[in-house]
Amino acid sequence: MNNLANKKCIPCEGGIPKFDTTEIHKYLKMVDGWEVKEDESKIFYLIKKFKFKNFLESQNFINKVGEIAEQEGHHPDIWFGWGYAKIKIFTHSIKGLHESDFILAAKVDKIL
Repeated sequence: MNNLANKKCIPCEGGIPKFDTTEIHKYLKMVDGWEVKEDESKIFYLIKKFKFKNFLESQNFINKVGEIAEQEGHHPDIWFGWGYAKIKIFTHSIKGLHESDFILAAKVDKIL
């Protein structure tokens, strides 16, 4: 559990329990600057906003996030525009967070 960025995301098709708040907070300490939020359906997710100097830097970052997402088989929600990108991560099939979500967050952070 020491270096999440070196681990591989494990595709989830459901059937596993989502992390409870104790597990979420344990893993949250291993990623930098990510927030845990809960939506109106009580689904926990990770989210982080990134800032850039211009649109091209944002676009290049998002392209790299997309490459990692494809390699890992784990696809975040992405918003971006001039000077910013926002990434939202959770495991859709379990409607919550699990280790692979934190692995993807750590891999996204390594891009910068």
